[in-house]
Amino acid sequence: MNDPLATSGIVVVDKPAGMTSHDVVARLRRFFGTRKVGHAGTLDPMATGVLVAGIERGTKLLAHLVAEDKVYETTIRLGESTTTDDAEGDTVDKRDASGVSDDAIRAEVQKLTGTIMQVPSKVSAIKIGGRRAHELVRAGEEVEIPAREVTIHAFELREIRRDGEYVDVDARVHCSSGTYIRSLGRDLGAALGVGGHLIALRRSRVGSFSLSDARTLEELNNSAELSLGLDEALTRAWPVLHVTAEEYEALAMGKWLEPRGLSGVHAAVGPDGRAVALVKEQGKRLATVFVARPSTL
Repeated sequence: MNDPLATSGIVVVDKPAGMTSHDVVARLRRFFGTRKVGHAGTLDPMATGVLVAGIERGTKLLAHLVAEDKVYETTIRLGESTTTDDAEGDTVDKRDASGVSDDAIRAEVQKLTGTIMQVPSKVSAIKIGGRRAHELVRAGEEVEIPAREVTIHAFELREIRRDGEYVDVDARVHCSSGTYIRSLGRDLGAALGVGGHLIALRRSRVGSFSLSDARTLEELNNSAELSLGLDEALTRAWPVLHVTAEEYEALAMGKWLEPRGLSGVHAAVGPDGRAVALVKEQGKRLATVFVARPSTL
């Protein structure tokens, strides 16, 4: 039997520097010959690494994947602040950071670990009054973005390197969705009194998808293949709930089942090994969050 979802799934791209996430989507549309392509979790043009894209019905998964935690490798340059909090912006302040000790850096990194309040970068994609913050900034408007709560699960220092008046800090950051690594670099520099910005950023993981799953655009141009089909993507990203054939049919029609004491979202998988839906307990029912294989297919 032909599977109508055979061409639907996830592509994990190792995004190159110098391209926007939208640029990557445009390339994938051409490679896969479909308009139905989207991405989860924007990467700045300077950043490289894991960009999760959905193909065909895989685009419907993206809203659920955005909430996943992420891991980054970054280099923060202390001693210089920029308009964008990264190397692509104009310098707004320079200060001699050579006197900042390793212990002082470690102490401030510790303060930026755990649950913190963070003000996103002014050139972020956050909407203020219906418009993107970066659009307002480029239009010359003053932007005030409210602080938001984020969780830094780990902020690990890898190496501290000194170059004249600059101090470059290599780090690994494991954080919740919604965290801005640029803001971490900015805030670390501000706390040390010398300013800071990112000079390198690479995302190594989004939820359960990592660089080991990723393919370059050149590889995808040569061979446009999914990284994971829809079934594999669902069962990789969420715990599995095995359902009977009758329950599978009910979920395919969007019906709810009796609760089973589950916590969080699960991928409901039928006897044939196919994932029918994402489900979550809501009150006295086990309801669908997303139907992967609707009965109307």
